[in-house]
Order: sequence, then structure tokens, then C-alpha cells
Amino acid sequence: MKTAAKLLTTFILALALLPGCSTPQVSKSAELLYAEGEASYNNGKYEDAIAKWKKVKETFQSPELSTKAELNIADAYFLNNEFIEAAVGYEDFRKLHPKHPQVDFALYRQGLSYFKQIHSIDTDQAPVKNAQATFDLYLKLYPTGPQLAEVQGKHRECRDKQLQYEIYVGRFYLRTDAYKAAIARFEYVLKEFTDSALRDESLYYLGLSYLQDGQKEKGREALDRLAREYPGSPFIADANKARGSYL
Repeated sequence: MKTAAKLLTTFILALALLPGCSTPQVSKSAELLYAEGEASYNNGKYEDAIAKWKKVKETFQSPELSTKAELNIADAYFLNNEFIEAAVGYEDFRKLHPKHPQVDFALYRQGLSYFKQIHSIDTDQAPVKNAQATFDLYLKLYPTGPQLAEVQGKHRECRDKQLQYEIYVGRFYLRTDAYKAAIARFEYVLKEFTDSALRDESLYYLGLSYLQDGQKEKGREALDRLAREYPGSPFIADANKARGSYL
């Protein structure tokens, strides 16, 4: 028994001497964590900044600092080119703090986060639609907002990209002999994008789609309209050839 007690005492003493066991670890305050996050952010160490600011939220010590940390985390994701995470962060911030003085900035950055995800015309167009919808909302809610000029410019770019995609799909249908689907696309373009600089192109491909679908009268009408409304269009020569081929 004495030997067992002696061994137990020795074991306890050994544990006490292990590094970190003699002094309990003191949790950092929200203020200190926030300041450390700022320092990492300012040095471009965005992942470290995000980790620190997430810990600020986990402390539940300061609602004010937690709110600042939420927006900062979204900013850090954005600057670190993690645009999916940034968009989610900005949207969550807006939902949690709809009356915050920087909610307009969060909406603007959310739109930019979607915009930064846009790639080539033959890839998923969801980022274009999401960016367009977000910029639409900004223009509606903040018609005199500080980011108005840039939002208007990005909004126009999104419209142009949507238009280019519709024409791209219409031409694909035309190449694959899906003429009625092509007609529907080009009719949609002419109806929805009335201020487009590509209307002459749309009219040309609409006329061509009608002609190849056997609807010669409608085809000639579209090509006549092209010649009448856009006499200087680079598509006029091809339109005249197409008209002659289907007389």
C-alpha cells in the first residue's frame, strides 16, 4: 500500500511539473483579439485576421466589437479573393444589422463579390444574375449612395454580359439546327434589351433563324428591319447574302 501511495504521489508531482500545467491559461479579451486581428489585416495576413475576429465573436464579450468583426471578416475574405465567402459574409451582416450605418457598403461589396466570380461566357451565369440583382437592389435602396457611380457602371457591365450570353446561346441553337429555340432567344433579346448596342446583330441572327426554319416572310422582315434601322451595320452584307439565298 505504501508503495502504491508513493507511486501515485510521484505521478501527481510529475503532472504538475509538465509545461502549461502549473499555470492555467488565461483567455484573451475581445479587445485584444480584435486588435491582433487588425494588426494581421493591416499586414495582409487575412486568414490570420479572420481567425482572430472569429474568436472575438466566440467570446460573447462585446456586441459592438462582434459587429465590427463580422464586417471585417467579410472584408478580409474579399481582399483575400475568397469571393464566395465574402458574399455570404456581407449578406449575413446585412441581415443581422439592417440599420447599421455601413449596410449600404455591405450591399455594394456583396454585389462586387458576385461580380468577381464572373468568368467566361460559356460558364455558369449565376454570378452575373446575382450581381445584377444585388446592384439593382442597391440602386433602389440607395439612389444617392456613395458607391452609386461604380454600381451603375457594374450594373451596365452585367447587362452587357447577360446580353452576350443570350446571343451566344441563340447562335448555339442556330448552329445545331434548333431554329425555334434560336428564334425565341433572339426575340427575347430584342424585347428585353431595347437599349443594346448589339441589336443589329440580334436582328441579323433572328432573320437567319427564321429563314432556316422555313419562315421566309418573317426572316425577310427581320433583315429588312436591320437594313432600315442600322444601315451602317457590319451585318448588312451577310444579311443581303442570306436574303438572296432564300428567295
